[in-house]
Parts: sequence; structure tokens; C-alpha cells
Amino acid sequence: MLWIWIGFMVLILLLLALDLGVFHRTAHEVTVKEALSWSAVWIAVALAFGGFVYFGYEHHWMGLGTAINAVDGDAIDGRDALTKYLTGYVVEKSLSVDNIFVIATLFTFFAVPRMYQHRVLFWGILGALATRGAMIAVGATLIARYHWLLYVFGVFLIATAIKMLFLKEGHSDPGQNALVRAIRKWFPVTDRFHGEHFMVTAGSIQSHEPVTPTEIEQPDPSVARAKLGTRMLTPLALALVTVEFTDVIFAVDSIPAVFAVTADPFLVFTSNVFAMLGLRSLYFALAGMLHRFKYLKVSLAVILGLVGVKMLAAHPLKAMLGSHFNSYVLGVVLLILVLGVVASEIENRVRRT
Repeated sequence: MLWIWIGFMVLILLLLALDLGVFHRTAHEVTVKEALSWSAVWIAVALAFGGFVYFGYEHHWMGLGTAINAVDGDAIDGRDALTKYLTGYVVEKSLSVDNIFVIATLFTFFAVPRMYQHRVLFWGILGALATRGAMIAVGATLIARYHWLLYVFGVFLIATAIKMLFLKEGHSDPGQNALVRAIRKWFPVTDRFHGEHFMVTAGSIQSHEPVTPTEIEQPDPSVARAKLGTRMLTPLALALVTVEFTDVIFAVDSIPAVFAVTADPFLVFTSNVFAMLGLRSLYFALAGMLHRFKYLKVSLAVILGLVGVKMLAAHPLKAMLGSHFNSYVLGVVLLILVLGVVASEIENRVRRT
């Protein structure tokens, strides 16, 4: 089983190296067309890995699927593993849309140039994979030891769904974020961006790298005031830290949602990873038109409530719908998403007429 984990991590690191080191080596503004193309690529990679999940669990490669699943109480065969992997992937992908709203707000607040947004998201998601991996490992261990935590997660997801449906969320000021204020207090931060650097040194060539031609005539005063050799963070670093912090907050909702589908740590982690890898392209594809999907947030709340109920009533549902009831859950999740998009488009057309 250890070699499966090692092989998967090597695969992910290879994909990330190709992404940043080859295909996005030069900073540029990602167009919607390019974002949609990369979204299709990441979805195809995730589906292709689903083939490995099916055969790996069907034939129990290196012990895959031999452990009893805490949610359903059975070992997992190939079909069941594939269904749970896809359900976890769709749920995580859906909930990441809510994250995009916040990331767009952060980029606007910090005035991050579009050509550098991909770099922030790349390193932000790389850090998110590490933190989510730790959270999933802890969650899987706790669930295996304390089965009753599943019901706590279920109630938590239903409560979160109700909150999303009925409570209006205020628009917080990222500048008042305690983490941002602490960083500004303890670390020197430049007034301007310096290319794609997260950190610069006062007096170095990199610290005077212009972002636009006008900055050649207007050097950064914060760097000029700093003591020679002082290491300084840039606003790009602040944006990266807040994106990382935001993902940790969202993971508190999304990881229990995937545990509602399966307690198998490999399926939970791999579905999370592939959903996160596609978040960057999804952001550039949707960031400019999120306002059109008025009912998408309602769909996400209903999905959270659904997986919460599924976690609480897994055994009765299995008795009622059969051993492959997870296939029905996947179908309902996809239907809810489609209905949210369709309802939003219908209202948009009605408003235009």
C-alpha cells in the first residue's frame, strides 16, 4: 500500500513540474479559452486515474480495497471504488467553486496582475495539497478509531448547508484579516509588485524589477527606504498567504463532505488532489462570469446537505437502494449542479427580456 501512495505522489509532482516548468514557465495572462482547454485536460487526467482506481480496487493491488469502509461497513470493489472516487471528485470540484468567489475578491483587493495570478494559485494549491493531506490523514485515523465522529461530521455538514441557504455572508475586508495584519507587523512588505517574486532584497537587481514601464521612472519607495540587504515580502506574497489560509477554512467543509462519501483515505485524498489541480484553470474560466450563476450557491448548499444526510443514514440507504446506492448519490449530485446552472441561465434570460 505504501508504494501506491509513493507512486501517486510522484505522479502529482511530475504533473506539477510539467505545469509550471514547461507549460506555464513564462508568466502571462491566462485567457478564458486557454483556461477551458486546461480544465478539459485536468478533467481528462482525473477520469483516466479513475481507470486505475477501478482496476486497483477490483484486483486489490497492494491491498487496495481490502480494509472495511467505515461509512458503509464493507470492503470496496472496483465499481464501488470508482463511484466513490468520482462522487468525491465532483463534490470537491463543486465546493471549490465557492472558493473561487473568495479568491477573486482577494486578487482584486491586492490588485494582483492577471499575468501573475496563475503563479499565486500554483504555489497556493501546492501548499493546500500538503495541508489537506495532513487533515485527511488525521480525519481517517480518528474515524477508524471513533466511528461516532461520522455522525458529528454529518450534522456539521447539514448545519453548514442551512447556513449557506439562509444566512447572508458579509464581504470581509482582506486588509483587516488578522493574518495579514500580523505579517505586515512582523515583516517588511514592499509597496509594489516586483515581477513574479514573493520576496526581494533591498539593493538587489531583483528588488528594482519593474512590473510596468511606468515603474522604471517610479522606483518602489519602500525598497529605497529599507536598509541595504533587508529581505522584504511583496504584495504577491500576501496574496499567496491569504489564498492558503482561505483554502484551510474551506477544507473544514469540503473534507468532511468527501468523508461522507467514503472513509477510504486513498480515495478521499486522490479525489481532493485532482479537484484541486483543476482549480486554477477553473478560476480563470469562471472568475469573470460567476455573477451569472445566481443559484449555484444554493446548489452547493443542497449538495452539502445531501452528503450530510448520506453520512447519517448510510446503512438505511444501503438497505433501501442496494449495495451500489453510491451511484445514485453521484447522479443526484450531478443533477443538482445542472439544475443550479440551468435555473441561473433561465433567470438571466428572463431579466434580459
